[in-house]
Amino acid sequence: MRPPTNSPPTGRPLRTPLLHAVAAGCGAAGVAALVVVAVAWEPLMALDRAVAEGLHADAVRRPLGVRVTRVLTDWVWDPWTLRLLLFAVVAALWRRGERGVARWLLLACGAAALVQQSLKALVDRERPRWPDPVDSAEFAAFPSGHAMTAALVWGLLWWVAARTAGAVTVRAVVVLGAVSTLGVGLTRMYLGVHWFSDVVGGWLLGGCLAAVAVVLYERRGPTLRRLEAP
Repeated sequence: MRPPTNSPPTGRPLRTPLLHAVAAGCGAAGVAALVVVAVAWEPLMALDRAVAEGLHADAVRRPLGVRVTRVLTDWVWDPWTLRLLLFAVVAALWRRGERGVARWLLLACGAAALVQQSLKALVDRERPRWPDPVDSAEFAAFPSGHAMTAALVWGLLWWVAARTAGAVTVRAVVVLGAVSTLGVGLTRMYLGVHWFSDVVGGWLLGGCLAAVAVVLYERRGPTLRRLEAP
């Protein structure tokens, strides 16, 4: 008898070279973005200015669009909204006995937040400044915390779905994750609080950290095995 498409959870491990490629590719590209931003490479700075000025001019003309965008970026796709979603998944995994995975998700989320704030302090990039701003934000610009958190959280949620759920759930997570991750990056640029390279750097670094976290867990080193103990 053929099993249903969305079969019951199995806690099956993943073994795919694609994760290693994602970790390496996103990591290398993220470091490259960090370097060119830190040295203020003029072609990238010019691109950042052109994108920011074009989007800001449009935002100033569309107050309704700005209000909708602010709801999306401040509530629907806010980093803490996504972290709360991840914490809910952690709680569900804990109840069903997958405590090693639950602990690892929390550790990955905390480590990513530390990396994000460390990079912001290291680069200390100024955000765009406007005579007629439509929104405001605090802390340094690079990398975008919204973009980085979205890429990280949805990457980890994809991993959990791929390990424990069926194809329908995995596809739903992929679609929702793509919309959320791309959408939040666009909202940050549209509201004039991030440069284009901040968002791209956030996407790359978040994707890299998610892939690294998954690869490390799936390799089951001696330290990670101890996380499985109740």
